[in-house]
Amino acid sequence: MKATLQKEGQPAAATVEYLAPEVDIYETNEGYLIEAEMPGVSKDGLEVTLEGTQITLLGHRRQETVPGQALFRESRPADFRRVFELDPAIDTAKIVARMDQGVLKMTLPKSEEVKPRRITVE
Repeated sequence: MKATLQKEGQPAAATVEYLAPEVDIYETNEGYLIEAEMPGVSKDGLEVTLEGTQITLLGHRRQETVPGQALFRESRPADFRRVFELDPAIDTAKIVARMDQGVLKMTLPKSEEVKPRRITVE
C-alpha cells in the first residue's frame, strides 16, 4: 500500500510517497508485540516517535552505491510509514524497540493497573 503525504508549508511537488510496512500485532497478558517488516532498513534509517497516544514508524531504505554498471535493478530506495493509535493502558515509558534483519520488533507493556491479577478470597 502506498500513501502520499505533503509536508506542511511545502508546494505540492514536495510530496513524499510512503510504503506501508506489513505488520503483525500480538496481545499477551503482559502487553503487545508489534512486528513491522521494512526490508533494507537499518537501525540508522529508522525513526519511532510517540506523540500523545499515537506511535509513528518511519523507515528509510537507501540505495547502496555499487561499482560498475547496473544491468538489471528491481530494488530501489523507499520510505516506509505506519501510524498506530495506542491503547491508553500501555505504559509508554517502558516501550522497547529493536531492529533485526529488516524487522522492527516493539514490545509495548501494559501498565500494572490493567494487567490481570489474582484476587485472594478470605
